Amino acid sequence: MNILLIGSGGREHAIAAKLIESSSESITLYAAPGNPGIFSIEGVRPAAIAITQHEEVVAFCREHACELVVIGPEAPLAAGLADDLNNAGIPVFGPSRLAAQLESSKGFAKEFMMRHGIPTAQFCRFQQSELAAALDYVASVAKQALPVVIKADGLAAGKGVVIAETSAEALRTVEEMLGGRFGEASSRIVIEEFMYGEEASVFAVCDGERFITLAPAQDHKRIGEGDTGENTGGMGAYAPAPLVTDDIMTKVHERIIAPTLRGMKQERMPFVGCLFVGLIIHNGEPKVVEFNARFGDPETQAVLAVLKADFAKLLYSAACGHLQSEAVQRVADGVACCVVLAAKGYPGEYAKGMELRGIAAAEKTGATVFHAGTMLANGTLVANGGRVLGVTGKDATLKTALDMAYTAVEAIEFDGKTFRHDIGIKGLQH
Repeated sequence: MNILLIGSGGREHAIAAKLIESSSESITLYAAPGNPGIFSIEGVRPAAIAITQHEEVVAFCREHACELVVIGPEAPLAAGLADDLNNAGIPVFGPSRLAAQLESSKGFAKEFMMRHGIPTAQFCRFQQSELAAALDYVASVAKQALPVVIKADGLAAGKGVVIAETSAEALRTVEEMLGGRFGEASSRIVIEEFMYGEEASVFAVCDGERFITLAPAQDHKRIGEGDTGENTGGMGAYAPAPLVTDDIMTKVHERIIAPTLRGMKQERMPFVGCLFVGLIIHNGEPKVVEFNARFGDPETQAVLAVLKADFAKLLYSAACGHLQSEAVQRVADGVACCVVLAAKGYPGEYAKGMELRGIAAAEKTGATVFHAGTMLANGTLVANGGRVLGVTGKDATLKTALDMAYTAVEAIEFDGKTFRHDIGIKGLQH
């Protein structure tokens, strides 16, 4: 089977490794734009195409007889790449532009959940021309209850959410976002109640009607220890998360995923791809914090590490509208933990070009090092992103998986290496 993988981060590196290792048939995997880690996998070839030029992607797939396209990041989905591939008769694992609004527009997702009775926080939505009304509203909310959550409506690389602890911070955030802090992404904002509880993530592989969920994970969004500081795209994750019990997972299936797929089909935008459900769980009751329209990063590195499945068969069957759940043998074979190594300054301004050393030594510990933001410069591997590497340990228990990951972390060196030391602590407490 010939497959084209779209993307260049740690998520795509993990997807590439699982596609190659788990298939019951021979795979030739092309990647665009890819990264040095992805291209180090035997059987992976570069695809010299611009992924923003959809006609180039379609032409490449036809020329190389690609039977499946897997779209990793959110931006190509929001731009309608899946639509153009489907229109050309090429199976694609990833939702249409309209279905991807579950991620590309926080306001769309919230209104959809309200229409279909899916549990989530109360909210209000504002656009730039409504700045005065937004300020009045957030001031009123802040008088009644703090903290308050303010979100950029559009895609902001995982950074467009502020949990304001004071009224002054809430007012300032509304002004900054509607004033263009995240460009077009924050030309509209969502202001919502803060939901108390513990967060978790569930991935559902969907074919438009049916779905199968993978191992639940727990991400660590804040940059600082103890969940402090700014939000990031994710500083680490582990799976399966013991927080998500069988009872909670049943509620997620029945109250969230199933009605979401029914609602999307009823509204003539069936969801095909990975539905990422970001949850808050309080007293055993799950609510939706957010939806994403693709695999999450860095949760994917942990979730796929423990998955025993013919992954290519699973994604292909979903893309073709006939999900084959028997492609999955076990969703959780052991426990895995991914620790993200970031550049100093991330999620703000950060340096690039630092030489990366010790990856081979790190992998000798048994861990896997996924490339999130790397490139080759004159034959030398260097940092090229805010999140640089995802160091993933897998073992029989969370404790031993964590020990493996952190031992490997210590073997890797680069100037300004930044990481959290408390990934997985909540899981150990459970």
